Amino acid sequence: MPTLAPPTLEFEAQRWQRGETIIVGMDEVGRGAWAGPCTIAAVVAGAEPLDGVRDSKALSPTRRVKAADAIRAWSPGIGVGHASAQECDALGMTRALRLAGQRALAALELQDIVPDHVLLDGSHDFLGLGDRCTTVVKGDAKSLAIAAASVIAKTTRDALMVEMAEHFPAYGFERNAGYGAPVHRQALVAYGPTTIHRVSWSFMDDLPWSAPAPVGQLF
Repeated sequence: MPTLAPPTLEFEAQRWQRGETIIVGMDEVGRGAWAGPCTIAAVVAGAEPLDGVRDSKALSPTRRVKAADAIRAWSPGIGVGHASAQECDALGMTRALRLAGQRALAALELQDIVPDHVLLDGSHDFLGLGDRCTTVVKGDAKSLAIAAASVIAKTTRDALMVEMAEHFPAYGFERNAGYGAPVHRQALVAYGPTTIHRVSWSFMDDLPWSAPAPVGQLF
């Protein structure tokens, strides 16, 4: 299998050539998870290329953490936003993603950073930014800023799910990050959903449980 070319600053350079200075890549993680938040990172593009950064799915956990450290040194500003499981249930995923993205951009504003332009992974501007946003299909494989955002979002959310695993040890969140792995399915049948599960989702349909398990659920 041929090695894929690394993401570049080509999309970012197109915006810089228009006189825009602060170009931000944004990507999400957790959209398809059964438990935990959806998370979006907003990463300001650095001026120079950065080795070792790929779409987070193409990196091992060890390489992701190493890449995240390099990104934090490379980027002039990073913001991360979350929408909780309860917000995903109440709002639906599109509005929940917009909320998480707004929180990521607000985190940049707290650093006195307002993007001139956003490069967003995917084909849909769920942020509603209009002309201030360019969607890039498979952007995490093409744009360095988007790839960097995918790494920051993934490592941040994974760390949160490791913390949640301490409260809900039966579900294997430290390994499956809230996605539908076998151990996760088995724990749902045995114990039911927790307070961080998206209880409006179809995985709940065949479960005999309706009330979330309390924090500290035993094996």
